[in-house]
Amino acid sequence: MIKGAAEAEEAGFEPVPPFSLSPTSMSAAPRPVLLGIRDAAVEEGSRCSWDTSKAGGRADGVPGVTLECPHCRVCTDFLAHLVQVYCPLEGSSYHRTLNVWACLQPGCWGRSESWKVLRSQCEETVCRQRAAETKPAAVPTDWCEGADDWGTEDLAAAGSLCPGTSGTPSLEPDAETDTDADEQTGRLQRLSLRDGDEEGTVLPAALVPRFQPFYIAVVEENLVEQPPLTHEEELLHEYQGREGVIPGQTPPAGGGDGAVAEAYEKGEVRHGDMAFVKFMKQIASCPEQILRYSWSGQPLLISPLPVGKDWDIPACENCGGRRVFEFQLMPALVSLLRSTDDKEVSVEFGTVLVFTCERSCWSPGNQRPMEEYAVVQGDPDAAFFS
Repeated sequence: MIKGAAEAEEAGFEPVPPFSLSPTSMSAAPRPVLLGIRDAAVEEGSRCSWDTSKAGGRADGVPGVTLECPHCRVCTDFLAHLVQVYCPLEGSSYHRTLNVWACLQPGCWGRSESWKVLRSQCEETVCRQRAAETKPAAVPTDWCEGADDWGTEDLAAAGSLCPGTSGTPSLEPDAETDTDADEQTGRLQRLSLRDGDEEGTVLPAALVPRFQPFYIAVVEENLVEQPPLTHEEELLHEYQGREGVIPGQTPPAGGGDGAVAEAYEKGEVRHGDMAFVKFMKQIASCPEQILRYSWSGQPLLISPLPVGKDWDIPACENCGGRRVFEFQLMPALVSLLRSTDDKEVSVEFGTVLVFTCERSCWSPGNQRPMEEYAVVQGDPDAAFFS
């Protein structure tokens, strides 16, 4: 279960490693794929730590880094926090967390500019220092095999939560005196979204849509138990072996089993290519996966790239280095996102591909997260229901 060290220990769970792959060790070997699946719900009122992988809820700030609620570049609405992925790179001295937000306006679905990916990092020495400053008597907890110890529970208090409008400091009201309370109130009032609102000043945090949070568990794709083959799948495998057909390719016309050929034809007619068929076949062993992680690996496309076009991923805005694929959000996540109130809010997508700086560049003392890049592919079935 992906939880902070203190929470995992209290619940009696064995620590589960985060999404973590080594850039150096993967250079000469096939890159493993880690799958994220839904785990237990985050209890109401509890606060997660920045080293927690979860869906929904608030974004948890890495120590020393200020996170702010971003706006949609298209409609200017606040974005909703979808996932938080703790994904340190092996061999790096930095802890590393990625947060993904999306616009919930239907007109913005499927538009990459309506998504936001922010990368936050913190050196372990800084994490230890922050923990010591928060609570000097903290008892460290070993949360991952081979990892150093630190008080995760205390670190949660050091992180900043999703505050309000862009460009404002993180606010976590903790006033203990009337003077402090007045100061906090004044700061919150200055965050009004509109001047002269007849309803009075509106606290932005109340307008930020939020989904019910749950933890994300991590498993290796090649360790997932394969379900028994159906009769149709057995025929498909026999056909592929007999005819030398590569999975994902269209079989030659006029040969093979009728049922198999019909299955391929449906894929061809319905979507115009085999990308969707290949996508569904790849995730069949674990259809409940909500996230696929493979740093510098290959994304799993739900629809093909336009003919004659290749990836057009912009370079890192900070260091100018190239970006590489890191993870993608999967269709199963859509149905698991539930609003925290009575409002019917949702987001629709086929898959969302996240590309990050290959160098994972970061300057010591940096207090702002680095923005990364998302590519949104729509659900091919959406056209049949629109």
